Amino acid sequence: MPGVGTSASSSAGLTASASPFRADPAKVPGTRSQAARLASDVVLEPHEWGGDFTRQNPATSPPGTVAVLDDQCRWQRRTLPTGVLASMTRYSEIPATGGKGTLKVSAGVTVHATVRDADQLLATTLEEPLRCREQQVRAGERITGLMSAGTSYGSGRNTYADDQVVELGSHVTGRTRQTYHWYVTRLGTVTMAVSVRGAKGYSDDELNRYASRAQVSMINSVEFELGGDR
Repeated sequence: MPGVGTSASSSAGLTASASPFRADPAKVPGTRSQAARLASDVVLEPHEWGGDFTRQNPATSPPGTVAVLDDQCRWQRRTLPTGVLASMTRYSEIPATGGKGTLKVSAGVTVHATVRDADQLLATTLEEPLRCREQQVRAGERITGLMSAGTSYGSGRNTYADDQVVELGSHVTGRTRQTYHWYVTRLGTVTMAVSVRGAKGYSDDELNRYASRAQVSMINSVEFELGGDR
């Protein structure tokens, strides 16, 4: 059922006392320019997904904006709210070839002003499928049948992040329905989002591998950039 699982975010909006990561305070972004540089350095370029990936059009989200699910369950780009220093998403794809459809993915990084702000994003993400089991991405494109699960550090198999939320559902365009996976992971003040939209000729195992590698790559980048120890 939607919202299955608990996390530090969902329980109280507070930060879990245990963490797999300790950042160097001197390296944690405190300004929007510092945060924008970190986001740009961490968020995946197409080739970092794999050699077959190229840029989508558009290739990146508009600068100075963040994606927000509005009251009508529609995704909108809005200016950065209080508590968010920077946010960036890059969109990549494997073009249709050899009888396979176009596989589309995205990687996003949001840098928050405080750990509490970052934690609140995870809480909101966990709860959104309860409010909007069907969400409009853009005209003629929607996500349906959404379910979410949250796993805090030390729970389940989460030994790598302060918190994580997974959303699963179907991406629908016209009469075409494909598997949709979205993962949001937090380390300190940084949240990382990965989405994978299935396509003809790709198995769920392949989609999971792409998503898992993308998450690990960005987590490792955050740890490297912020100088933390595990």
